[in-house]
Amino acid sequence: MSRTFIPLVLAIAVLSTTPAFAQDHAHGPDHTTGSVAAEAIDAATAVDAFHAALKAGDTAGALTFLARDVMIFEGGGAERSREEYASHHLASDAAFSAATEASVTRRSGWASGDVAWIVTEGRTTGQFNGRAVNLVTTETMVLKRGPEGWRIQHIHWSSRTPR
Repeated sequence: MSRTFIPLVLAIAVLSTTPAFAQDHAHGPDHTTGSVAAEAIDAATAVDAFHAALKAGDTAGALTFLARDVMIFEGGGAERSREEYASHHLASDAAFSAATEASVTRRSGWASGDVAWIVTEGRTTGQFNGRAVNLVTTETMVLKRGPEGWRIQHIHWSSRTPR
């Protein structure tokens, strides 16, 4: 785990237990319908731009939205940096994204200072590598705001077939 990622996780843990954050969170977005808090809109825009770059096959563009020490969890595996992701799953993620249609069914987002998290539920359908794709998806992205804007610090992707 990188030295930058550990303080980010600790910051989220501390923020989630502070009275000021708990009060804002309790009066924040309605999670039954999903909404992105005003202070997290720009972070959600960065998440959407990352996905748009993947769909367009712009892998270099997609990488610009990832922090150098991004942690990506998917299918029980982990990629621990932007470079590791670029050398392993980036090209296949872009190909999958280009071949399928993804829709957002619910999204919520929050921010506190320079940390934001965007959680998205969705559906992905289409054909990939000669196989039908029909998945219910969940995605958690934690972002950190810096001099270059919002950058994705952590991604957790999960999917399953519909029931």
